[in-house]
Amino acid sequence: MNLTQHVKDTAKALGFDAVGITHAGSVGLRDRERFVRWLEAGNNAGMRYMARNCDKRMNPGLLLEGAKSIVCVAINYNPPEMEAQSSVVPTGRVADFALYDDYHDFIRLRLRRLAEAIRTAVVPQSCEFKICVDSVPLLERTIAQRAGLGFVAVNHGLIHPELGCKILLGELITTAELVPDEPMDRPCIGCMKCVRVCPTGALGRDGTFDAGKCISYLTIEHKGEVGPELAAKVGDRLFGCDECMNCCPHQLNVPVAANPDFRIHSERRAISLQDILNWTQGDFDRAFGGSPVGRIGLERLKKNARICLANQQRI
Repeated sequence: MNLTQHVKDTAKALGFDAVGITHAGSVGLRDRERFVRWLEAGNNAGMRYMARNCDKRMNPGLLLEGAKSIVCVAINYNPPEMEAQSSVVPTGRVADFALYDDYHDFIRLRLRRLAEAIRTAVVPQSCEFKICVDSVPLLERTIAQRAGLGFVAVNHGLIHPELGCKILLGELITTAELVPDEPMDRPCIGCMKCVRVCPTGALGRDGTFDAGKCISYLTIEHKGEVGPELAAKVGDRLFGCDECMNCCPHQLNVPVAANPDFRIHSERRAISLQDILNWTQGDFDRAFGGSPVGRIGLERLKKNARICLANQQRI
């Protein structure tokens, strides 16, 4: 078996739902220009880190000396249908990806194991690796499209033809030379359902995306107060927003997340807002330890809970 097929088979055996390979060179001119225009328009809002290390973000080969290939992996997090729970108290909800254990740790561990498998396979040659999960500057959806994992849609997410929108990405940059897959040159169908359903108008019909209006940004990244007009549109969303994915035609009839090691916490579907406001740090750690929600801390979660509670009291 050749090395490229061995890498793909190993990635699947480690629990990744999809894997693709691309070269480690720079992204294309069109993608570079699109990203620069997004930054120049201020659409990264308070995410100033997006403007740093632009050279590396656009040229992943700069992240690892001698890099030749990028192994792109995806995990499906589409949750199973759960019976709606009625509640006499106001509740808030978290985005579907936060129903699971922290995907950063989950993906990083398995990419480390994949690197070890590649290193063993290429002995006596030596090879180096760089593991990327979110925090590394990388245009990961563009890279994933180039690796054949999907296409970037109007909702600015990556859509896998069989797995839909609700996928989490990771990358393994390596000096090992692997055979690249064909890029997925497939446009979004342009139904604009995501644009119409976005509660705050963060998505533009012209393909623009204003992160400063996005509920995921406001409830996860934004550290300050949320203005009253946008706060009123947050609804009962405590952490993140799934609207632009739930409405997508490509999300119909996709499989439910099947990896038993990627543990789901159904109790996070609806959480008492008043309970959150009364939580101690210990309560928060017990509820969201090892969760993506843990990254925002108790005080910011309480801020979000106050917004959700005010919205429900207005109804």
